[in-house]
Amino acid sequence: MINNVVLVGRLTRDPELRTTGSGISVATFTLAVDRQFTNASGQREADFISCVIWRKSAENFCNFTSKGSLVGIQGRIQTRNYDNKDGQRVYVTEVVVDNFSLLESRRERESRQQNGGFGGYGQGQSQNSGFNSGFGGG
Repeated sequence: MINNVVLVGRLTRDPELRTTGSGISVATFTLAVDRQFTNASGQREADFISCVIWRKSAENFCNFTSKGSLVGIQGRIQTRNYDNKDGQRVYVTEVVVDNFSLLESRRERESRQQNGGFGGYGQGQSQNSGFNSGFGGG
């Protein structure tokens, strides 16, 4: 069976790094991925995809990315559920990241941050500076 996800998008906020009770690093983040078509008003919409990354890769991801960073990720979809404090069943679908690539240089990222944003979650994806060396940066 196949469960493989490859996404390119921008972080909607800084990734959140935590440590489990057993000392394992885990980071969560949301990736905004542009849809390939425009809506009725001519605007491009995005999907906001929850992601989780573990161990040293999580630490590296948090050290080298921030809100608006353009990244490529490779992983798998995972579903889980739990009962919240009100006794209601909550279902969660997320991408468990195995590998990631930074798709913009540090200079481009810092320039974008100084200019107050990135002009849309997915714009500029095709203007990659050659920094992408394939998946496996994690």
